[in-house]
Amino acid sequence: MENKTDAPLGWSCVASALSSCDACAFTANTVKGFHLAGRQSIYRVLDDLIAILFPGCHGHDPVPPGYVKSFIEERLQTIADVLTEQIERAFKYQCVFDKCKECGECRENAVKAVQHLIESLPTIKKTLQQDIIAAYEGDPAARSVMEVVMSYPGLQAIMVHRIAHELYSKNVPLIPRIMTEHAHAQTGIDIHPGATIGPGFFIDHGTGVVIGETASIGKRVKLYQGVTLGAVSFPKDKDGHPIKGVKRHPNVEDDVTIYAGATILGGDTTIGTGSEIGGNVWLTHSVPPHSKVYNQQPKPLITNAHPKAASDTRAR
Repeated sequence: MENKTDAPLGWSCVASALSSCDACAFTANTVKGFHLAGRQSIYRVLDDLIAILFPGCHGHDPVPPGYVKSFIEERLQTIADVLTEQIERAFKYQCVFDKCKECGECRENAVKAVQHLIESLPTIKKTLQQDIIAAYEGDPAARSVMEVVMSYPGLQAIMVHRIAHELYSKNVPLIPRIMTEHAHAQTGIDIHPGATIGPGFFIDHGTGVVIGETASIGKRVKLYQGVTLGAVSFPKDKDGHPIKGVKRHPNVEDDVTIYAGATILGGDTTIGTGSEIGGNVWLTHSVPPHSKVYNQQPKPLITNAHPKAASDTRAR
């Protein structure tokens, strides 16, 4: 028989304090009737979407031969039903948060957003196939295409981004950001769902990469770990609040390579086609096509070991 510890009387006060969602202007959910999807349920939908894009590679079990089409059809219907409900509730929450006075289209907007995403999946898959080839051809350590598909964090991050971006383009609140921040937590790569990224994109290693909301990246671009495509500063309104929706992050044109630790800032900054940006470079202005931008070679100070220590080492 299982022993249960009686809760101290004081716990009732704690429970009351934690359950007063209706008094919270920002995070109110269940009590006010939003019933927003929890993060775990959104992660499950995301996993199902990725399993559809790469059946047998990103699901829990292999998909038997001849069953792929029916597997995808079944999953699509389930995803559509669940995701539509999640997005409708997210729209309703955002309407209340924004004090929307013309509400009433949340369900219709949710249906349209999900239909758009599902119809975009074949295009997303074709684009991801170009990303996979870019990773395989761009990394001499890659031993097979399947190794890229099943293990590379850069591919995982861009896979999630390409899904989330389609929802973001339909003004879906909350859910696209939850998806990309999940990928951020998994991979260390932070890509805002609003960023526009062309095909053939490859992030090598990946840890510490940051790509801001209004960044625009062309075709066949390669980034290394620690690259930041960020904002210089945030314009503010008369009350001192950041103005949202303005271009804040740089443009990176086709066939650009940006090496580890480089920081490129500003909405007016453009990196021209075919350029190379060296490691740890700091840029807040544009560079023309086919530029090579590097820091001056540092002069490291190298001192000799103590003579006695050096002789002891040679003796060993």
